[in-house]
Amino acid sequence: QVQLVESGGGLVQPGGSLKLSCAASGFTIRSSVMSWYRQAPGKERELVAAITSTGGITNYADSVKGRFTISRDNAKNTVYLQMNSLTPEDTAVYYCKAMVPLRWGQGTQVIVSS
Repeated sequence: QVQLVESGGGLVQPGGSLKLSCAASGFTIRSSVMSWYRQAPGKERELVAAITSTGGITNYADSVKGRFTISRDNAKNTVYLQMNSLTPEDTAVYYCKAMVPLRWGQGTQVIVSS
């Protein structure tokens, strides 16, 4: 079965950290640009971060630059999103996306609240 499965979401206090994982099965992510998106209630889905196939180039939304880090381990077929200094504005469902083949994960909820 070709799928992406996110994990690592949860409830965290402002200023805290979380690390999201996105594991691919049924296909290899080795040749694919991988991305993290998020969708907050009542808002459109937005790109958070992206990483090229070798990990040599990364790109971030302005709102997360300096706080979030995207990385990948092609040997483990997994992409990560390290999120630091979280604020309530980071509350959203976070989705993983593979470009080749085009696939979305089911999402993992992140709630930043005291």
